[in-house]
Amino acid sequence: MRGQRMSIHSMTTWLKRQPPKVKAFLAVISGMAALVLLRFIVHDHDNLFVAAEAVHSLGISVLIYKLIKEKTCAGLSLKSQELTAIFLAVRLYCSFVMEYDIHTLLDFATFVTTMWVIYMIRFKLKASYMEEKDNFAIYYVVIPCAVLALLIHPSTSHHLLNRIFWAFCVYLEAVSVLPQLRVMQNTKIVEPFTAHYVFALGVARFLSCAHWVLQVLDTRGHLLVALGYGLWPPMVLISEIVQTFILADFCYYYVKSVFGGQLVLRLPSGVH
Repeated sequence: MRGQRMSIHSMTTWLKRQPPKVKAFLAVISGMAALVLLRFIVHDHDNLFVAAEAVHSLGISVLIYKLIKEKTCAGLSLKSQELTAIFLAVRLYCSFVMEYDIHTLLDFATFVTTMWVIYMIRFKLKASYMEEKDNFAIYYVVIPCAVLALLIHPSTSHHLLNRIFWAFCVYLEAVSVLPQLRVMQNTKIVEPFTAHYVFALGVARFLSCAHWVLQVLDTRGHLLVALGYGLWPPMVLISEIVQTFILADFCYYYVKSVFGGQLVLRLPSGVH
């Protein structure tokens, strides 16, 4: 075990010394290798989406445990939860008027849980809320997402306003975790339950992204055609990839911390 930790330490030390371009290249290569592995291991790629939902639910369960048992919301971003509630509310509306399925029920359950988390942070556990650390201006992401949705949205037969709403929730979901990462960047020290929650989000996002990428490969690109024409199909895929890469850096330090036997995650300067 000690030799394994030394090997991991040597590898992480080597990675730290590499320039940003090399790190980005290695991250892309690692992601592609993971996709190839999943393609051969998971025969029904729809199971990846189910797995993503399951991991996300696990992360929410950890968050609920933190709020109920630990009775503290320290380290959590209220703004990230509010952004999550916004895109879920818009997606629920779109699901009801455009396409109602089992995912609508899953989104509803997540929305109710998110609203409960917001209530706990705002009222029950307000004394432990780190408001000065949660200083990400959400209009920096809401306004660009709204403008992008006006310009690039699905080309289906649904009402134009509904198509714009659908695009808005896709774009907003991709960046909704940014305030949470800002809080962790400001504090530098992340307690275990918050770290588990954010890591679960990262894994869920990777599985969801893998689902989309592998579906596109399996259908030889026909899935993108089914989504419509123009810039919207690639933007859906790009949004999935953006979500994954936003959380990739944190997940790296999380895994490093776990293998190093550390219960509390310490982030170096510049991690965001």
